[in-house]
Amino acid sequence: MTLAGQLMARGRMVLAFLAALVLLGCATPPRPASLHNASWQGRLAIVVDSEPRESHRANFDLMGTAKAGELLLLSPLGTTVAQARWTQDAVLLTQGNRSVRYNNLDDLSAELLGAALPIDALFDWLQGRDTRAAGWRADLCRLAEGRLVAERQNPQPRARLTLLFEPSPLGAVPPCEPLS
Repeated sequence: MTLAGQLMARGRMVLAFLAALVLLGCATPPRPASLHNASWQGRLAIVVDSEPRESHRANFDLMGTAKAGELLLLSPLGTTVAQARWTQDAVLLTQGNRSVRYNNLDDLSAELLGAALPIDALFDWLQGRDTRAAGWRADLCRLAEGRLVAERQNPQPRARLTLLFEPSPLGAVPPCEPLS
């Protein structure tokens, strides 16, 4: 496979990651009851400052928590590009007819992005909690407007995750430090 082909394949996997996750054995895990408690829909982008630079964008529908949930990555026309379902025990990433099982979301994100995303912190950030995550900084200043930006400073390569979503009423805006 050519380098361009490998990069395209990895790009599809990265998008699928941001879709993320889960299968126990050979069975599809049951849809967690908590999926109805929290959900976000919108657009996401991730830029990884690798060589060559990687940039991925997709519409998303995220439901659940860091412990159990589902992420759909959608094309601009609304077609499902990838689906990730997870529980505390496993993650199943499905793209078309292909499914891959991971032990957890950290393993999935580490394989696809080169470093694990701070999954627990990400769900906290979406709910307005300024949780610290090693190597990451989140800008919650525009969360009430439906914008979350997080940057990974280390380990290298640097990465920037941007989520644009339908805002939910958070009440007061959390204390924030804008990213430069």
